[in-house]
Amino acid sequence: MHSFVTATLFFVIAMTGNAWAQDKIPDCAAMDRPCLMRQVEALTPSIERQEWQDQTYRELAKTYAYEGETDKAIALIDKIKTPDTQAMTIRGIGMAAASLKWSASRYNQLFATLSEKAKQISHAPSQGIAYTYIAMSQAFAGDDAGARATAATMTNAALRNKAYAETAEIQAERGDIKNVLLSLEKVDASSFRNKAYDTTSRLFLEKAMMEEAYICATKIDNAYLKSKAIQRILNKGNAEEENVEDESPLP
Repeated sequence: MHSFVTATLFFVIAMTGNAWAQDKIPDCAAMDRPCLMRQVEALTPSIERQEWQDQTYRELAKTYAYEGETDKAIALIDKIKTPDTQAMTIRGIGMAAASLKWSASRYNQLFATLSEKAKQISHAPSQGIAYTYIAMSQAFAGDDAGARATAATMTNAALRNKAYAETAEIQAERGDIKNVLLSLEKVDASSFRNKAYDTTSRLFLEKAMMEEAYICATKIDNAYLKSKAIQRILNKGNAEEENVEDESPLP
């Protein structure tokens, strides 16, 4: 993270002019991370291109979040003008915080605040993406019920189903079959649900969790896709695993 902050600082200085930066920004020790982050934040308003300015705020917000300074990170969302970058900033904050192993109450407060910020995004597709990322961050943090609750609030069916499926993949990667099934039973589109069960079956198989992989495979209600998933499990038991070739597109 230190190398990223330093690189970002040098990039911002290059965009705004070394003379201005040296005149207005106090010196920092290279290892003084709080000072470096203050420098980046002070420099960012002078970046002329809105796209670069938004990206710089996004990356700084992620750094603040990794440092546990989520209030400072969240404050930067309002300075970002592009809805898509706002959504990606919410993702960055949530994912960074999920790695910090906080208490449930602290996570509840954070994700509630991020949800409020997502609600304020004016562009509907970007707003839906923000909610998806919040649900994924909750799943990473171990708040599986919260992740499903966040997904349930989404009015766009495709994005809602995507949120359930993405959280199920995270749960499969940590070997949690119970929450995978709870998440995927919420998916209300058969084709989307089948694909999600196939993906989670594959993830369990990669972890050599054969029973869990089979449980997911049996939930598929498309005969072609189900047979492929089961064959994949059979192949896993072979001395030399074979690939099941796709001879036609998925139904």
